[in-house]
Amino acid sequence: MKQRATRTTSLVMAAVALLGAAAVAPSAHAAERTDRGHAATRAALRALVEKGELPGAAARARDGKGDWSASAGYADTATGRERSTADHFRGASITKTFIATVLLQLEAEGRLSLDDTVEDWLPGLVQGNGYDGGEIPLRRLLNHTSGIASHTDDPTIAHHSSGPGFPAHRYDTYTPEELVAVALKQPPHPAPEKSPLYSNTNYVIAGMVIEKATGHGYAQEATRRIIDRLKLRGTSFPGTAPQLPDPHPVGYSRLHQQAPDAAVVDATEQNMTWLGAAGDVISTTGDLNRFQRALLRGELLPRAQMKEMLHAVPAGDVLGYGLGVEFAKLSCGVRVVGKSGRTNGSLSAMVGTVDGKHQLTFHINGDWLRDSSMYTDVIEAEFCGKTPAHTGHERRRSLL
Repeated sequence: MKQRATRTTSLVMAAVALLGAAAVAPSAHAAERTDRGHAATRAALRALVEKGELPGAAARARDGKGDWSASAGYADTATGRERSTADHFRGASITKTFIATVLLQLEAEGRLSLDDTVEDWLPGLVQGNGYDGGEIPLRRLLNHTSGIASHTDDPTIAHHSSGPGFPAHRYDTYTPEELVAVALKQPPHPAPEKSPLYSNTNYVIAGMVIEKATGHGYAQEATRRIIDRLKLRGTSFPGTAPQLPDPHPVGYSRLHQQAPDAAVVDATEQNMTWLGAAGDVISTTGDLNRFQRALLRGELLPRAQMKEMLHAVPAGDVLGYGLGVEFAKLSCGVRVVGKSGRTNGSLSAMVGTVDGKHQLTFHINGDWLRDSSMYTDVIEAEFCGKTPAHTGHERRRSLL
């Protein structure tokens, strides 16, 4: 029987009710014995569960003192299984950093140039309704200055992939061509170089360019060039497969419904072709820390391409968009670079200092952030040592 939460009922308990069991969320617990300077991060994770009323969260950090990890709440509220930093999860838009890295590697190899246009590589794909792929360099796909609308803003795609239609459409398969065609039904964003528009379609097209340039799908190229090279054992691109590898948390979703009594559903299984190269990666906190550390330390890209990736264009609520990455300046003055990710039942972030010396990846297995500051508090806690002091009702802009 489907049950709904009231305004005053914990959403964690609503998830419990939905799945037929009851439990009390555990306090944050660590995989290691001491916090070693990460106590604020532990407090921020606890706040996500206890004040944010989310099922569970897990984080792993790496700095000059070594690796540290902690988790809070539940992976499965029905069984009482606690969150683990070994859990696999959907990284969603964190995929974009992998895609940008592959394209920059291809440029370094002389197999393409970021000054090439979409029309050069994919003739006729982006044409009509005000679009001309011959005027869109590949670089502008990666930093969201192409002006191409996002297919995920289409009402039908949104309803089926992440809205109330999700339960009936979670196993639907989309081709990249279908997603681009949907996006082009919307008019181009005006003056995109001065006012970037975040568009998932940019990266769907980037994935198609990778396949055209190499003869292999983006997943195969990213696996060979990044995953295998760095021995990221928990990272994969599932394609049409809807399952997550074990261990993994249940992904609890409110399907973007804002009503206080919106149902919480199990969204763990989903076919991610509705995002494809824009967001289908599965990974772990440890793997993503390893990836971003290697990337920022120059293990994956030559200096010239690294400079291109880290060149930021101003972008409203964030400090700027690079190529597959975003920048933020924290309250303590620290500048971080990384990528956030969101899909049904999953919120995540991969963040690090630009020098590659300090990384943080965290994941939440619920998607109803009523207060975005509780998400950014985790980042502020790790890089500024700032213990959350709010009551959970203040609101600040998202940093990444």
